[in-house]
Amino acid sequence: MAAIATLSSKYQISIPKAVREEQHWKAGQEFVFIPKGNGVLVMPVPELKQLAGIAKGAKATGYRDRKDRY
Repeated sequence: MAAIATLSSKYQISIPKAVREEQHWKAGQEFVFIPKGNGVLVMPVPELKQLAGIAKGAKATGYRDRKDRY
């Protein structure tokens, strides 16, 4: 069954408990809202330690330069 929430008159939405627990979301956590067509993708902003090693093996050369910009 899908979890449903209602937008309040103050434009607030309470995330259903089942969703919070499944995603391990905590109070005070920051989220980003990404528009997708007629909807919005809601994702937690990652902590710095979660990003460690994300670019492992990336080449520091051969990427596009900025000469094509004004």
